[in-house]
Amino acid sequence: MCSRRRLSTGNQTGSRLLPDQRMNPRQSAMTMGRDVTDAYNKMIEEVFPDLHQGSAIRGLRLREGLTQEQLAHLLGVKRPNLSEMENGKRPIGKNMAKRLAQVLKTDYKVFL
Repeated sequence: MCSRRRLSTGNQTGSRLLPDQRMNPRQSAMTMGRDVTDAYNKMIEEVFPDLHQGSAIRGLRLREGLTQEQLAHLLGVKRPNLSEMENGKRPIGKNMAKRLAQVLKTDYKVFL
């Protein structure tokens, strides 16, 4: 006969975290003092190789919880210009890519 042992989940009370108490993997890594930006960007490129730079702007903007209006204000551009960049109708220059990267906490090469 073998004895069965109960596996510990590390949560001694048996209660589960509420959705607003959970952290996404990026937040969790950041609290441990790890920079995950490069790994995150590589993951985006591997999973979505066909996406244009505008899709990256939109996705990263939403990840940061910003509206187009808020991001445009932080970048010092008008909202319609940002909308055109997100939709691939306006090119993103190196200077704008660097500004986007700083605000959206990623590498500027994602936008080029």
